[in-house]
Amino acid sequence: MSNTTLISILIMSMLINNVVLSQFLGICPFLGVSKKVDTASGMGAAVIFVITLASIICGLIYHFILHPLGLDYLNTIVFILVIASLVQFVEMFLKKAMPALYKALGVYLPLITTNCAVLGAVLLNVQNEYSVIQGIVNGIATSVGFAISIIILAGLREKMQYNRIPKAVQGFPFTMFTASLMAIAFCGFSGLK
Repeated sequence: MSNTTLISILIMSMLINNVVLSQFLGICPFLGVSKKVDTASGMGAAVIFVITLASIICGLIYHFILHPLGLDYLNTIVFILVIASLVQFVEMFLKKAMPALYKALGVYLPLITTNCAVLGAVLLNVQNEYSVIQGIVNGIATSVGFAISIIILAGLREKMQYNRIPKAVQGFPFTMFTASLMAIAFCGFSGLK
């Protein structure tokens, strides 16, 4: 495993195969929490923490327990349990340490448990046959890509509040239009392969 392989995984997962804008995973929090940059940054940080830890723990469990024992068919169930536990930990930490952010994230914080971006990152590690280190790099890059996307959309949505937009496309339609333009813009990174 070379550094160029890790850098390739990093760039591919963060920009080219962005979990939200290319693979369309994690759309619910992407659209729901992207109204303010502060809230989007908090959600991005929580997702970075959860995906990174999930990649580490699930990678170790898969490579040292499930795969050697021939229990590969249990990986989805085990990964969901690990992710749910991590999200509970994040929720308890934010409730105690950052109550304003906890309140701002609201219902979207428990939704990280069912955020398909988290499970998707961990399952892609197995599907792509990444080693534990490659899986961790993929998890970090995937979560940073999610954070970049949600923060950019939140910034654009905040700026759009001060523009005159026809009533017919205000709100969700304009957000979807903006997200689709972001997805097209991120396609430009495919030349980095």
